[in-house]
Order: sequence, then C-alpha cells, then structure tokens
Amino acid sequence: MDDPRRILVIGYHAAELLDIACVVSTLQMANYLHGRALYRPQLVSPGGAPIHTATGLVVNAEGALERVRGPVDTLVVSGGIGYVEAMEDARLVAHVRRLARISRRVASVCTGAGVLAAAGLLDGRRAATHWDHATTLGDRFPQVDFDRVPIFVDDDGVCTSAGVTAALDLTLSFIEADAGAELARDVSRQLVTYLQRPGNQAQMSMFTAPPAIRHSLVQDAATHIASHLGADLSTAALAARAGVSERHLSRLFLRELGVTPGRFVRQARTEAAGHLLTGTDLTVEAIAGRCGFGTAEALRQAFVSTYGVAPSHYRLTQSRAAGRAPVAANAQPR
Repeated sequence: MDDPRRILVIGYHAAELLDIACVVSTLQMANYLHGRALYRPQLVSPGGAPIHTATGLVVNAEGALERVRGPVDTLVVSGGIGYVEAMEDARLVAHVRRLARISRRVASVCTGAGVLAAAGLLDGRRAATHWDHATTLGDRFPQVDFDRVPIFVDDDGVCTSAGVTAALDLTLSFIEADAGAELARDVSRQLVTYLQRPGNQAQMSMFTAPPAIRHSLVQDAATHIASHLGADLSTAALAARAGVSERHLSRLFLRELGVTPGRFVRQARTEAAGHLLTGTDLTVEAIAGRCGFGTAEALRQAFVSTYGVAPSHYRLTQSRAAGRAPVAANAQPR
C-alpha cells in the first residue's frame, strides 16, 4: 500500500483560519471517501507555536516549521492579514524556500502568495491572489505577474489561489490530479460546494464589488447598462445618451473603472448571462437574446473568454436548474 501524500500547511500569526481549514478538511474528506489515507496533512508554524488566527481562534500547530525534513508532497502557505509580517520574516521565508526544494508541488492560498514571492518562488511566473491585494503585491514584487481574476493558477507545479474559500477549489484540483475526477466530484458533493469551479473562472462579481465609481456620468452609464442589457450599448450610443464624445466617455471609463465602455458592457452581459444560466431554465439562445449578445455563439465566445468554460458546461456544473428541460425563448425566468 502506498504511503499517504504528506501535505505540509504553513500557518503563522494572524493567518486566516479558512485558508487552513479549506485545505485540511477537503483532504480529510478525500481520505474518508476513498476508504484509506491518501493524504497526511500536517499544520506547522514558526517554532511550532499555536497559531492565533485572524478570526481570533487559536489553532495548535503539529510541528515546528524549522524542524521539518523531507520528503514533502505538497507545500501550502496560507494567507491572512498577517501575511505582510510573515513575508518580512527572513527566517520563515528561508524555510519556505528550503522546503520548496524538497516538495513535489508548491502552493499558496490567498495572500500566502506574498510569502512565496518573498522566497523568490514566483519570479517570472503568473500567480493568483486575493483580488483586493493583487495591486499591493504586484507593486512589491514586480518580477511576478499577479492576476486578480482567476480562482487559481497552476504554473508548472507552482500553484496559487485567490482569496479564502478558493483554497477549496485549489485543493479539489489537487485531488483530481492525484486520484481522479470522480473522487474530486464526490468530495465536493460531501462538502456541499460547487463541483469544482475552473481555475480561470473570475473570482469576484462586477455587480457585488464595492462601488468605486466617483464620476456621476459614469455611474449613470453603468446603471443604464446593467438595466438595459438588450439595448444598443455601443460606445457611440452611450456617448450620445450622455451628451459627450466617444473619446471623452472612454477616457472617463478607463479612469473610473479601468476598462473601456465596450469591455464593461461585455462583462456586464456575460455576468448577467451567468446568473440566468444558473438561476433559470431558459435556453442558451433565449439568454443570449436577453443579454444583448444576439446569438448563442456570441454568448459562447464571451463566456469562454471570461470564465474559461462554455455556457453549457457552466450550467451543468453550477446550476440550480441543472437537469430540468429548457423552456421556450419567450418564457419568463422563475
């Protein structure tokens, strides 16, 4: 019988409890469903000290980071509000660098990517992290391509995930790679979570993001777009409605939102289509019409570009309406 894979999870002061728990609980569920131990997760900390997590709860480490010797299958660095102090701790960073050399796979959750970057393990790589910290980390480590969009990134065995519960998606991807898709699917069902979101699915919604629009003209245009997705939302039409030139409108959108009006419209339509795919049993053709795409193929192209999967696959794996027969194009959502 093969020995269980040793999964080393590194915590530190003010690490996020969910970053740790999502990894460990998911692996232990895989062990339970498989009927034997596939994984041996071990939580370690500097000096083996108890981890006072960002939630206020204290978790006991199973060992001291400094005393760990190989081999290690997967090294996982957790994130949390203590990550800045952690990535400035030269001893902690040195031991992460040492352990990475004896690990088959190296990973981080959320802002744990900052510790990997401090150890030089992300140089020249693309890395995921929490959307709200990507700019800060990118400024600190310009040699790393921090991406605020995907849920997780696997760059040749160096894996980084977005914030907090994205650790669950990353760990499910490990289980699928190690033991097969069927076990990963069974684990996700037991955890009552998504049937593993694809890694390049966007990690946050443009409709639930904190509002950052200060200019009233852009606010009005964004509101109009969200409530008139099937209308003519070309830059020319939006500029005419606002009473400004296309060039001026584009300048305002880029300054306020970081995207052109056309890109914003495409994002709004794609996300609205995602809500209809998961919340209704409308046909893809009907959803494309409602969201202003015109054709199912135009919707498919936008969806693949944004989420990395086709609308049909997204509905199959994520939908509350999965398994019900599609309805006619003129039907109303329930």
